[in-house]
Amino acid sequence: MKKENIAYSILELVLVPEGGTIKQTLNDSLALAQKAEEFGYERIWFAEHHNSEHVGSNAPSLLIGYIADNTEKIRVGSGGIMLPNHSPLVIAEQFGTLAHLYPGRIDMGLGRAPGTDTTTAQAIRADFMQAAHTFPNEIKKIQQYFSTENKSSKVRAAIAEGTDVPMYILGSSTDSAHLAAEKGLPYAFASHFASTHLLNALDIYRNEFQPSKFLQRPYTIAGINVFVADTDEQAEKLFTTLIAMFVGVLTGTSTALQPPTPMTDEFRSMLKHPAVSQMLKYSFVGSKNTVKEKIRLFLNETGVDELIIVTPTHSFEERIKSVKLFSEVMNEINIEAANNQIVD
Repeated sequence: MKKENIAYSILELVLVPEGGTIKQTLNDSLALAQKAEEFGYERIWFAEHHNSEHVGSNAPSLLIGYIADNTEKIRVGSGGIMLPNHSPLVIAEQFGTLAHLYPGRIDMGLGRAPGTDTTTAQAIRADFMQAAHTFPNEIKKIQQYFSTENKSSKVRAAIAEGTDVPMYILGSSTDSAHLAAEKGLPYAFASHFASTHLLNALDIYRNEFQPSKFLQRPYTIAGINVFVADTDEQAEKLFTTLIAMFVGVLTGTSTALQPPTPMTDEFRSMLKHPAVSQMLKYSFVGSKNTVKEKIRLFLNETGVDELIIVTPTHSFEERIKSVKLFSEVMNEINIEAANNQIVD
């Protein structure tokens, strides 16, 4: 790892734990953001998901405003807005408004997946499939609405024109890598659940990257699952909540986040299942020292500029502790990298 400073951020899915409520989970998301700001995290992003009683991140734009209004410096954004679900004009107006209210702090991550099942996607937007197929053009529309040149157009998002809202392309396949490179935009890969194409997508993006007025050199973010505790055993116990969640997704029996249990032979067997193993490949579980070594290897392998973590624990207190310990891991890695550069 040659980079002197690797940024670290949080992807917030607003997952409701068993026995919890959406209201409390939303309040916990704010408390998490405030702690993340204290711990030195770069940004907190909110995902967009629909048609699940156990997910509170249905309206990222609203959550971004709520979090930004109650924090001071951490960047807040979407990870992402699923653009085919929306009118580009309306999204430009929403994020333009946020940019005026919280200048220099708003990010706009854009993806093309529905964030839900096909039936719900069609209920959200009847022409969803057409919009998904024309995703590059939808991106172009967003960029036009934010440009100062759009002042002469008949259709305007005047509140967005000229505002500072960095745009990120999100993806879980190589298609998004080509698009982000072509447009000269930063690229965030969803390797916290889609590990298969990570390295190939990063190579494509870097090799095809075209400098733009938005970005002069490639910038990459990788999503990872992180569970840090005082001991490896304690962290593995926390990890069982995520294993159970993914098994539920694969079997169609999704529930609220389940309380953790000891890492039994049954859970280890679940982890060996090809689908579960592939989805959870980039999960970093253990004590600070264990996770630090794994993260260092991952950074050397991928060369990414930033890590964005997902830590879905049942206990909010355990989540805050894990997030704090991971910030300490990243600070130690960054200090070591800086010292190595000085020596070199």
